[in-house]
Amino acid sequence: MKRKIRMGMVGGGIGAFIGAVHRKAAAMDGQIELVCGAFDVDPEKSKEAGRQLYLPDDRVYGTYEEMFAAEKKLPEGERMDFVSIVTPNHVHFPVAKAALENGFHVVCEKPMTVTSKEAEELVSLTKSTGLQFAVTHTYTGYPMVKQARHMAQKGDLGKIRRIVVEYPQGWLSKKIEGEVQQATWRVDPKQAGPAGAMGDIGSHAENLAEYISGLQISEVCADLSSMVEGRALDDDANVLLRFENGARGVLHASQICAGEENALRIFIYGEKSGMEWHQHEPNTLLVKHLDRPAEIYRTGADHGGYLCETAMHNTRVPGGHPEGYIEAFANIYRNFAQTLGSLLQGQKPAPEVMDFPTVEDGLRGMKFIETVIESSQSDQKWTPVK
Repeated sequence: MKRKIRMGMVGGGIGAFIGAVHRKAAAMDGQIELVCGAFDVDPEKSKEAGRQLYLPDDRVYGTYEEMFAAEKKLPEGERMDFVSIVTPNHVHFPVAKAALENGFHVVCEKPMTVTSKEAEELVSLTKSTGLQFAVTHTYTGYPMVKQARHMAQKGDLGKIRRIVVEYPQGWLSKKIEGEVQQATWRVDPKQAGPAGAMGDIGSHAENLAEYISGLQISEVCADLSSMVEGRALDDDANVLLRFENGARGVLHASQICAGEENALRIFIYGEKSGMEWHQHEPNTLLVKHLDRPAEIYRTGADHGGYLCETAMHNTRVPGGHPEGYIEAFANIYRNFAQTLGSLLQGQKPAPEVMDFPTVEDGLRGMKFIETVIESSQSDQKWTPVK
């Protein structure tokens, strides 16, 4: 197949933060091109966004329904191959459902839906259509997160006993909804769904813990709070975790930690060794042992052949050059595009390119969020994840 994978976008118009991030990430490897979009609920604003992105007027649409209907009529190789959904949470499900029903692959922001029932429907549709569905849990794209996953699941730590994952931010420490667009919809239950901080960043923490460890969370004991007076959704979450193998853990996600930025951190401890990874220093994985000195693993610095194949596949520059957030995002898009490219040519994708969060991960996230809310509202100590 001698062409790029063609992407459409729903959302991500003028002034939207995450849409621009997705476009940069998708374009980074030269394998994906943006060919169409419905960028705003206001058709005129959508057209203006399309003009700023140098798209032809006839490929910029007023609604996603109009886009899917028109793109479906175009010949293969001209119409979009997949849609990137970068809207507020409550729009994810109807757009993703319509895309799958019209034969388009999907890349969707997290949380994938606002209810697990919606998520289950998307899992069912993805299976029945045979289409690909990726959820942009960005942090799984970092090379050292891939290395941590490889080591944890290979047994280098021994049996995993404890997982601590924390994601503190400080940007919602004051009541800025109504003034800042990104804050306004995130604390509005009609747009964000039933969870605030837990849905926005707690879902990332949950996904990272399960992705690296290979273990699923089986029970939670949660306490959700709205620390800013008058805020409708949680801005602070504290959750005790039990994992399927008997491991214990803690998840802390908060948007009222004054002075914090995006300080995602994870610590995993086994019977023999422990490891830690910090998003503020994403090129480094620290591994600590009971019986010998600690080891520092660095992105791209594979002098002794100690980095796994998946970590190297997702490394873009030589050691010592920073790789960050956009590159991690781009790894998800590149792997997704290479998977689609193989399938469109009737070939089986290589295992390393199929390494991206899927619709099943989106469902796991929604089950977790709903269980955390249920637990926080209950007097029961432990609530099983259904």
